[in-house]
Amino acid sequence: MYDFVQRLYPVKLKNGYQQLLNYCNIEVEVNRFLTISAISIFIGTIVLALFTLIFFDVNFFILFVAWFILLQGILYAWLVLTADSRARFVEELLPDALQLMASNLRAGLTVDRALLLSARPEFGHFKDELNYVGKQLATGKELGAALMELSSRIRSDKLKKTFQIIVSAMSSGGELAELLVQTATNLRQQRLVEQRVRSSVLVYVIFIFSAIAFGAPMLFGLSSFLVEVISDIFSKVQLPPQESAANLPLSFTKVSVKPSFINAYTIVSMLFTSVMGSLILGLIAKGKEKEGLKYLPILVIITISLFFLVKISIKAILGGLFQF
Repeated sequence: MYDFVQRLYPVKLKNGYQQLLNYCNIEVEVNRFLTISAISIFIGTIVLALFTLIFFDVNFFILFVAWFILLQGILYAWLVLTADSRARFVEELLPDALQLMASNLRAGLTVDRALLLSARPEFGHFKDELNYVGKQLATGKELGAALMELSSRIRSDKLKKTFQIIVSAMSSGGELAELLVQTATNLRQQRLVEQRVRSSVLVYVIFIFSAIAFGAPMLFGLSSFLVEVISDIFSKVQLPPQESAANLPLSFTKVSVKPSFINAYTIVSMLFTSVMGSLILGLIAKGKEKEGLKYLPILVIITISLFFLVKISIKAILGGLFQF
């Protein structure tokens, strides 16, 4: 089974999944992971496609392909967000770790001992990475190579660039303890600047989130109700004979838009708006589009739920007025 499934995935894609598994610290062989995920997604796709057919009159093959791509995207997005979450956690702790290591070096400890003692329990998974690097140094590995290997296991450009600066300065003859202190200070200053930028764009994030989560479903709920009312009214209108209607300044035609089509169009439109809006929120708030994917489930749940709630509420309030 593993051999059959691994042939379905390109080598580049498998390598990408393997790298993500390393970033997420998931100790599973990539072929086994892809096989289990492919079978689970295939079964889930069939169930969701059959469930969707109950509400929408759409071709089963189209639903199957759409749900399969969506579930694959959700799996990949989960791996990426998990890797980025681990990286952000390390970036928050990096200045403290460098400061502790510099203090240990100034106390007269060797580099490997200083690195091992700077790995505190509150560092979480970063503690395990520091312990691994310290053990590598104790076995005779070069500090620069050990640090760069650590940066290759954590999906953080900031961590990689920081270690590159440290290795480059060390090769130029700089004092390691003083270099670590200056690097930690610069990282803290950079963090303060990023926090100020985030606070300044918070208004835009709130405005975009409110427009997508509340404004759009309310307008869609009202418009879909109006379409149903107009369709019901025109279905009860008795059109005059064709000979008589030819002399009238107005022309009446049958409304061909079905309420089911309006509902399907509205849901697809809100899903697309939620996806694009979450990417925009991630770009504005964190500087990366993928950071906004964590808002996507919240936006989808709120928009779909509010759409049906508004539609039901308007029908309950104004349905008697239009005898609808």
